[in-house]
Amino acid sequence: MSKLIIAAGTGFLGQVLVHHFKNKFDEIVILTRGKSQTIDRIKYVNWNAKTFSGWEKELENADVLINLVGKSVDCRYTKKNKQDILWSRIKSTKILNEAVLNCQNPPKHWLNSSTATIYRFSLDKKMDEIEGEIGNDFSINVALSWEKAFFKTETPKTLKTALRTSIVLGKNGGAFIPLQRLAKIGFGGKQGKGNQFVSWIHEEDFARAVDFIIEKELTGKINIVSPKPIRNVDFMSKLRKAVNFPFGIPLSKTLLEIGSFFIRTETELVLKSRNVIPKRLLENGFEFKFGNIDEAFQDLA
Repeated sequence: MSKLIIAAGTGFLGQVLVHHFKNKFDEIVILTRGKSQTIDRIKYVNWNAKTFSGWEKELENADVLINLVGKSVDCRYTKKNKQDILWSRIKSTKILNEAVLNCQNPPKHWLNSSTATIYRFSLDKKMDEIEGEIGNDFSINVALSWEKAFFKTETPKTLKTALRTSIVLGKNGGAFIPLQRLAKIGFGGKQGKGNQFVSWIHEEDFARAVDFIIEKELTGKINIVSPKPIRNVDFMSKLRKAVNFPFGIPLSKTLLEIGSFFIRTETELVLKSRNVIPKRLLENGFEFKFGNIDEAFQDLA
């Protein structure tokens, strides 16, 4: 019997993984803040991501543990939200480390979320796992603390992999839906200067990459991004084409600041240049189904 555990598996990425793996594992367990129940062969087990309450027994004899816990960064960076963003990641990772160490037969492989935002703003250099340069701001420091909490506890019987994931484009969640809405009402022009790079990945390639990492037993830090970052101005142009809208009003930094205030988010999500490439995936032979943005948009739209 093969067993997969997904912590915080009820969100967008969790459901993408459930859809991908539902016929590949005999048992799938979702750790959730919701009630414990079983639906369509998926077992949901309540936890608070901070303390033991019985959920930790589910980790026994698991083949794979995937942790997706973390408050969404799509919010205003108030003092409280910053604390919640940081501690939701740190505390869940720490309690899972304790649970893994307490297991008689711990999960064979643990994949923990991280982010491609860990690299500095870059217009000049493609960032891979080896030569990539780490920056210094709130989001980057959260990512560094997250990975430190993950790796500093040694788990001799459990492989560990940090998934430095970029913007995931999906049909039922992620960044694609709000961007598509903007494009369809005429606001699909460049955002800010438009020269910033967008690192992205199609939801199907995200799940396939996770599957590949498990199959190949790849450990350490891995960029989960498409091989071709694209400048924002071109990204938005191709999006307009995909949704068949003839023009797009550009949004200046000032307009974005005003808009982000009213919709309670931060402009960093669209203005930071994430110029990240998946060196380790490519070197190990992973083949992307959606290697360029045109193919991705055509499928999603």
